[in-house]
Amino acid sequence: MKRLIKLIAAVAFVAVAAFAWYAFSPLLFDDVVDETIEAGAGNAAIVSGQFRDADSAHRGSGNATIFTAASGEPRLAFTEFEVTNGPDLEVWLVKNPDPQSSADVKASEWVSLGQLKGNIGDQSYAIPEGVDLGEYGSAVIWCEQFGVLFSVATLQAP
Repeated sequence: MKRLIKLIAAVAFVAVAAFAWYAFSPLLFDDVVDETIEAGAGNAAIVSGQFRDADSAHRGSGNATIFTAASGEPRLAFTEFEVTNGPDLEVWLVKNPDPQSSADVKASEWVSLGQLKGNIGDQSYAIPEGVDLGEYGSAVIWCEQFGVLFSVATLQAP
């Protein structure tokens, strides 16, 4: 009987330790990217904004700009970007122009641009065809795993 209890305790410990590592290890490590953001006459900024903290634990800074690339494709670019790292972070365009909380984001409509490439550095994301950019008022860093807002940039015409 004691062996069974020890086995169950060991399995429970391993499960809790694995979850804790998954959930909290991103806080220990930064993922730095340095993409070259396309430059040239074809890259007219459509809207832009600055990232701000969602709360005292989820912080963000830097610039978000939606621009038309030389190819004619709309892209969302982050420059001088930094956000608190976390598990399963995604980049979303959200209709709410100024969400103050996770609940505000959940109550709005959004479109995912994919996984965040890195929590520090310049990077850009393709915007899917058919997205009406006039309907989306903010760029958001969202933790899909826990449904938490990490940072938001309200997007406005330059």
